[in-house]
Amino acid sequence: MELRTLRAFVEVVRQGGFSQAAKAVFATQSTVSKAVKQLEDELGMPLLDRIGHRSRLTAAGEVVHRRALKILAERDDLVAELGELRGLKRGTLRLGLPPVGSSTLFAPLFAVYRSRYPGIEIRLVEHGATRLEEILQAGEIDLAASLLPVSDDFGWQDVRSEPLMALLPVRHALARNSHVDLLSLKDEPFILFESGFALNRVILDACHRRSFEPVIAARSSQIDFIVELAAAGLGIAFLPRMIARQRSHPAVRPVLLDEPLTDWHIAMIWRREGFLSHAARAWLTLAAEHRTEG
Repeated sequence: MELRTLRAFVEVVRQGGFSQAAKAVFATQSTVSKAVKQLEDELGMPLLDRIGHRSRLTAAGEVVHRRALKILAERDDLVAELGELRGLKRGTLRLGLPPVGSSTLFAPLFAVYRSRYPGIEIRLVEHGATRLEEILQAGEIDLAASLLPVSDDFGWQDVRSEPLMALLPVRHALARNSHVDLLSLKDEPFILFESGFALNRVILDACHRRSFEPVIAARSSQIDFIVELAAAGLGIAFLPRMIARQRSHPAVRPVLLDEPLTDWHIAMIWRREGFLSHAARAWLTLAAEHRTEG
């Protein structure tokens, strides 16, 4: 079993098809198809159920995919650890950041990190925190910013905790309140982020603890658009307090969400069983310094 065939198979699953996977790995579709076929022949079982231009995992494929992710992550850890032993002065930090809050919390760190470690290249990946956890677990990045709590598979370092604000239209009956809870909003439509954003999980879990399922009026990955939707009266949106203050709008009134276990608690996370490179450890040290100064 070769690593190249495992990589081809994993990329087909990730991209949802052979043509997309070929583009992602800079190979021809025929090359990727042959690599997956070679893996299937070697294992003696079909791994993908091919339906038109899409491919779906078989039961055997699910097992191989799960194991392949671990094998490839271990290989990347091996290369990184050997590089550290060789005393390389150059390196790469593969960092995953979510759209919500990163410009405020992490942008200032980039300039300081760059000045301290000019030989280290930063490769930035941007997704919602839930998606970042998935690719961190697969070993594709070294560190990610995500909301607590996280799986025990991850170690974490605290960055910041902020209460959530409910964004109400200024003419809303509760807009002049100092705080609101979810029960008082349960009959209102909600405006959430796209799937893959951990903030959705915080809000929906709190609704379920209150024994109701909110009506979702809209979803977006753009903070400014979410604020505009709330201003237009489409529904109630939720943002961390520091973000809500930065995105003030004359037609929106931010009101403190007085609800247990809904604080926006962001942390840097990493795989507990993975190798943490010098570049990653340096970022964690800088983030801790920045938090202390803050």
